[in-house]
Amino acid sequence: MTGLVVAVVVLAAATVVGLLWQRRNGRLRAVEGGGPVPEQDAEAGVLARLGVPADAPVTLLQFSSAFCAPCRATRRICAEVSERLDGVVHLEVDAESHLDEVRALNVLRTPTLFVIGAGRQIVQRASGAPTKPQLIAAVAPLLTEPAGAGQSS
Repeated sequence: MTGLVVAVVVLAAATVVGLLWQRRNGRLRAVEGGGPVPEQDAEAGVLARLGVPADAPVTLLQFSSAFCAPCRATRRICAEVSERLDGVVHLEVDAESHLDEVRALNVLRTPTLFVIGAGRQIVQRASGAPTKPQLIAAVAPLLTEPAGAGQSS
């Protein structure tokens, strides 16, 4: 009887964890920009090394790995969004070849996608593959902001 109770508890816990994981997977979430200035400067340096243009209204920076199926789906979605919306640039980076940048940006798994505004400011990030509507909704406000909006002096 004890074994049955343990099995039911383990299955229930695994189900809850799985549902929470699935709910969070691919969800774009805001990145707080209120950190100290030296940290922001270091982050901008990392993004510059990765080739993120400072003058692009929106850059989609994707960290991928070679054998990652969700990475291929994310690549396709990002490419479609960048082709459809003027001002959106998509950059894909091999996580294994850029370990220092992976550590600096706290990338824990692939795909990880950063939505970066003008001036190399990380606005949102997602771990996992976001949907096209989620990505368009995240990018649209950045394309309609006047130049310099959202940047602090």
